[in-house]
Amino acid sequence: MNKRIILTAAFFGALAVILGAFGAHGLKSIITTSQLEIWQKGVEYQFYHTFAILYLSTFARYKNKLIGFSFLFFTLGIVFFSGSLYLLALKDAYHLSFAHILGPITPIGGLCFILGWVFLFLAALKDK
Repeated sequence: MNKRIILTAAFFGALAVILGAFGAHGLKSIITTSQLEIWQKGVEYQFYHTFAILYLSTFARYKNKLIGFSFLFFTLGIVFFSGSLYLLALKDAYHLSFAHILGPITPIGGLCFILGWVFLFLAALKDK
C-alpha cells in the first residue's frame, strides 16, 4: 500500500468530517439554505472521492502509472470541485471579492473527478 495515498485519504476524510460538522452546526445561522446545500454537496463529493483515493492504495503496490494519474485527478477534483463549492457557499457571508472566478473552477474539478475514474478503469483493465 502506498503511504502517500493513505495519508492523503486520511487527511481529506478528516477534513470532510470537520467541514460537514462545521456546515451543519456553525454555518446554518450565517448562510442561506441554498448556500448550505452547496456546502453539503462539496462535503458529499469530498467523501466519495476520499474513499476512491483510499481504494487506490490497494493498487499502488503495482507501480501502475495509471493509478498515479487517478490519484492526481481525484486529489485535484477535491481541491477544485469541493473547494470551489465551499467558497461559493461562503461568498456572500464573507464578501469574497474573487467569487466570480469560482464558477468555471467547479466544472474543472468535476472533469478531474471524471478523469480520475477513467484512469482507475484503465488501471483495472491493465491489472492482472
